[in-house]
Amino acid sequence: MPVSCYLCIFLNVGLGEGSALPVGVPVPWPSATPPTGWLKCNGAAFSAEEYPELAKAYPTNKLPDLRGEFIRGWDDGRGIDAVRALLSLQNGGVESHTHQGQLFRVSDYRTKEIPASEVMGRGYIASLTPGADSPLDFDDYSVSSNPNGYFVGNQRTTAYGINETRPRNIAFNYIVRAA
Repeated sequence: MPVSCYLCIFLNVGLGEGSALPVGVPVPWPSATPPTGWLKCNGAAFSAEEYPELAKAYPTNKLPDLRGEFIRGWDDGRGIDAVRALLSLQNGGVESHTHQGQLFRVSDYRTKEIPASEVMGRGYIASLTPGADSPLDFDDYSVSSNPNGYFVGNQRTTAYGINETRPRNIAFNYIVRAA
């Protein structure tokens, strides 16, 4: 769809001059070029003299850089993300969690074969001599024996995936009404 069609839609829904939408509110925009009177949220500095109302919303005279970012509601005393300040950037993260392993007992002190049905995840059938104290590395687990005849399995999380944790999404430009 050409930019002129987006502009027509923009004006038809009341987001042009005289809009009830306040100056400085980020709005998703489906085009690479913002309409007249709007600026991209790309971290650029702006002139307070040229955009005095925008300077009230962003007193540093710099727009937030929302390229490739999600907007998250400010905690404002709720206690979910209490240390955050308004307009602060937060790095990505994964919630703290654990992965649990298995404990295998060998009571006959002889070579023990671990059936595939007892190995969770990807792995191989393996046998160890009790007391050998030499670890075997499975694809997802490491298993070792000790003199008491116990086989201890510790799960190892193999790295996979992409360089960030993110939900499914659609890319839009964030823009703000500048005047």
